[in-house]
Amino acid sequence: MIGAASNLLHRTMLMTLYSTGVRRAELCRLHVTDIDSQRMMVHIRDGKGGHDRDVPLSATLLDTLRVYWRWMKPKTYLFPGTVKNWRADVPITSCVPWAACRQAAKRAGITKRLSPHTLRHCFATHLLEAGADLRTIQVLLGHRKLEHTLIYLHLSQRHLTAVPNPLDTLTVSKPDTVKRSRRLHPR
Repeated sequence: MIGAASNLLHRTMLMTLYSTGVRRAELCRLHVTDIDSQRMMVHIRDGKGGHDRDVPLSATLLDTLRVYWRWMKPKTYLFPGTVKNWRADVPITSCVPWAACRQAAKRAGITKRLSPHTLRHCFATHLLEAGADLRTIQVLLGHRKLEHTLIYLHLSQRHLTAVPNPLDTLTVSKPDTVKRSRRLHPR
């Protein structure tokens, strides 16, 4: 889907959504100064519930952000919006990430309805599948309660099937060495 983005703005937004797990509103309000390439962190300000958090900055995303910045030259907001169809130093509306997702999915031949929140779910699910613990994912997503993060356990079938069965850790005799009896009840 990211590769099917129609332009550099959309590609950069989709990569940012997937790489950081930010909410759509948080993406719209990102400032240029929120990208800290020295610490390799993205500062999410005033997230849901008014809380700030930092998430790791992917080197791949940083490369794309640098190309995007040289092209767009945003001042305050990383993704500047428009006023009367002219680019202005205001945040983009929440419709822009929706359009980027919808157009990229269509261009990629994906018929399932995708949204910016889908990329947030993918971020969390893929972290879980890669071995991240739920507490870490909770902090990265900005969830106040662990229960809100538990949904990703249901989404990750690969994670669930990767858990070893306790029976497989026991040493038991082979079934062909066990005495066979047809008698169900002693007489």
